[in-house]
Amino acid sequence: MTTIVRPVRASDRPQWLDLWQGYLRFYRHRLPQALTDHCFGRLVDEKRQPHGLVAERDGQLVGFAHYLFHPSTWADKDICYLEDLFVSEQARGAGAGRALINAVYAAADTAQAGTVYWMTQEFNADGRALYDTLARRTSFIRYER
Repeated sequence: MTTIVRPVRASDRPQWLDLWQGYLRFYRHRLPQALTDHCFGRLVDEKRQPHGLVAERDGQLVGFAHYLFHPSTWADKDICYLEDLFVSEQARGAGAGRALINAVYAAADTAQAGTVYWMTQEFNADGRALYDTLARRTSFIRYER
């Protein structure tokens, strides 16, 4: 089965929503429906950020990546933050996650971004095994208010 990575479209909403709910469950998080609606509206608006990509196999969405660009005090070019990455449990291990990350890398290269970065939970061992093959882990620890 071939994985196609493409921008998210308004018609993807039902399948994207199923994936989004799986993503929130995986990270043990809940969001109000209004925030989910707002998020999807931004993803399908080409003039706004974050940008959204989906991975599709045989007409079914199996994953997504949401990313944005922002300036940095440590670089003369914008940098790319891969904010959300998710592949459905049944599709994991077949290349969709790698294809999505590589598509974000390509978008960052096109935008001439200085770097691409993302975060994950310590308990995400399967994801981290993939990430270790695609990027360098840093020593930064996140703090949040």
